[in-house]
Amino acid sequence: MKLLRYALGGETYVGVLNGGEIMRLGLRSLAELMPADAAFAETGDLDKLADARILPPLLPGKILAIGRNYAEHARELDNEAPSEPLVFAVMPSAVIGAGDVIEWEAAMTAQVDWEGELAVIIGRTARKVSQSDALDFVFGYTVANDVSARDLQTRDKQWTRAKGLDSFCPLGPVVVTADDIPDPQALRIVTTVDGVEMQRGATADMIFSVRHLIAYLSRAFTLYPGDVILTGTPAGVGKARKPPQFLGDGSVVSVEIDGIGKLTNRCRVL
Repeated sequence: MKLLRYALGGETYVGVLNGGEIMRLGLRSLAELMPADAAFAETGDLDKLADARILPPLLPGKILAIGRNYAEHARELDNEAPSEPLVFAVMPSAVIGAGDVIEWEAAMTAQVDWEGELAVIIGRTARKVSQSDALDFVFGYTVANDVSARDLQTRDKQWTRAKGLDSFCPLGPVVVTADDIPDPQALRIVTTVDGVEMQRGATADMIFSVRHLIAYLSRAFTLYPGDVILTGTPAGVGKARKPPQFLGDGSVVSVEIDGIGKLTNRCRVL
């Protein structure tokens, strides 16, 4: 099931996307669907996707991201593949939706890069779960772009600003429920910039699988419904190109994942 959060006529709705139509549900947020006994009611209203403004699929409680989770990506940046997950946090205020604008100040950064990723949405409270049970705690999956200011990353020596600026975490456009993606390690990720393919990877190539990440993270942090895990990006980022290539004013970046959809955002430099 593809769930969409959208605005229409000044109101916010959640619906089930089917082609160009949205079956409106009697909900205002995905959080209402996450309890174990949750049920949804159809309102009987059908909205046209073309008339709706797509919103971020959810407003996460916390966003936990994984660095260098693809060996080829680690190598392209002259880093060793990690022996355990490299974890960092992204600010929830960085979240925007499909069609929203990624923007930054020219005086702050001149090296803004793309990172197409699979995002995992937690649906049940998870604490010290096993790998074998880990996927039982997943509500669904969406597309993410872990936008990165490489010069801030280098200068700050850590990644809080580089990864957490406002608008630097596009998510969407839909959430596909976990029952429709039985194997999150069998998905293709493709990123394009201005129509040119930059990344083509497969979640099968993750160093640490989704199961591993949920189990690992839940040992350190209690994962709550609505928390998001960004699972890392495959090779093909702009910093690794020769010469390096970065996003600029007017750039259009799209990330597409099999079975989920395409997340597209335009860039604006202030």
